[in-house]
Amino acid sequence: MKVTKEIEKLEHSAAKLTVTIAKKDVADSYSETLSKYTKNVQIPGFRKGHVPASVLERKYGEQIKMEAASDLIDKSLNEIFSDEKELENRPLPYAQPVLENMPDFDSSKDFVYTVTYDVFPKVDVASFDFKGISIKEPQVTVGDAELNEELKGIQERNAVVIDKKDDEKAEKDNIITISIVEKDEKGEEIASTKREDFTFTIGTAENVYKIDDDLIGLKKGDSKEITKKYGKDEKDESLKGQTKKYAVTVKQIKVRNLPALDDELAQDVNEKFKTLDDLKKDIMRNLENAKNNKLNELKTNDLLSQLIEKYPFEIPQSMLNAELDGRWRMMAQQFQTSVEELDRMIQASGQKKEDMLKEWTGDAEKMLKSRIIVDALLKEKNISVTPEEIEAEYQKIADGNGITVEEVKQHYTDPRSKEYLIDEAKEQKLYKDLFAQVKLSKGDKVAFKDLFNR
Repeated sequence: MKVTKEIEKLEHSAAKLTVTIAKKDVADSYSETLSKYTKNVQIPGFRKGHVPASVLERKYGEQIKMEAASDLIDKSLNEIFSDEKELENRPLPYAQPVLENMPDFDSSKDFVYTVTYDVFPKVDVASFDFKGISIKEPQVTVGDAELNEELKGIQERNAVVIDKKDDEKAEKDNIITISIVEKDEKGEEIASTKREDFTFTIGTAENVYKIDDDLIGLKKGDSKEITKKYGKDEKDESLKGQTKKYAVTVKQIKVRNLPALDDELAQDVNEKFKTLDDLKKDIMRNLENAKNNKLNELKTNDLLSQLIEKYPFEIPQSMLNAELDGRWRMMAQQFQTSVEELDRMIQASGQKKEDMLKEWTGDAEKMLKSRIIVDALLKEKNISVTPEEIEAEYQKIADGNGITVEEVKQHYTDPRSKEYLIDEAKEQKLYKDLFAQVKLSKGDKVAFKDLFNR
């Protein structure tokens, strides 16, 4: 097929393709379509396969032209987009070309049509100036406080919960079960506010009523009326600035018996630990890894955010729609339901899917632009990894997790997982190169737990 094409770049990473097909191919397509009709169409008074072309053209003329035109468009687009030279001009997989309008078909003339479609955004990463970018790295120390916090969590997870004696009083960190009801100004119970067997740990954020201090010292079976004033800074809008009266009865008090911090506890946590020191070393290693991974994440996000702002480009709406649709489907999987059922659940909750997708849009756009920039930089810098570098990555993972290299390799026997590791190694190699070019400086001191709130 003799085809000439003209491609015009449009805004938002779109393209307009105008195709001209030579009149000989147009005539051949028409003849081929007419021949199919001749073989298959039955008309009273004529044997099948012997209907004159003139009769078919009178009866089905427009339909034959439309079918011939559609065949020409399909074949020519397949031919154009199969050409390796047209790689950067191919439409995105989720953005089919849209025909501007169906042109008139004349088998004696060239056939010209125009389609528009979205293409992959092009970013000129070769022009990026990394020396003009400054990144401040938070200063974070992992020490005894963080270690002790982790050890306390291990103790609590391995604690034995037992009932306190009836004559023992409630104390901070006890697990208490109460019945509670709000009273009105006349001292009458408000039935709709009554809660039975409300259980929480005294001194934690689990108690929405914030009456922990008022319960300390009570025993099982005790009742008490509590007047609670809530400040104007109260987060719960229903309580902000309010004064509430509650009637409370203690139903049960339990205490956690924490195990001793010793070698036996370490062995209970994991048989690979022989002593408490082994457990402590493993905790510190994990904390350091978590800190370094988070710092790398923050530096990477900062770098990409600055690049997006400094070198703006637009992504096609079809790409954004596909990303948002993917996130919606992932949300359905997390709820272990279908997309249709998720739609109904969201609607029943009084929310709108459109509003939620709009809320996600900014983050989705940033993620897509970051991915496009990273992929372009990997290609521009021709980043690759050697088998030796992958072996070093295995060793790094093993050291960071306190396991053997063979155990790590076992995890990556699946080709998909191995490919993911290779891609990750390429990206880390890229970032190492980029961070060597940008201006890195020390930022503010940040507590370990606050680091993960960023």
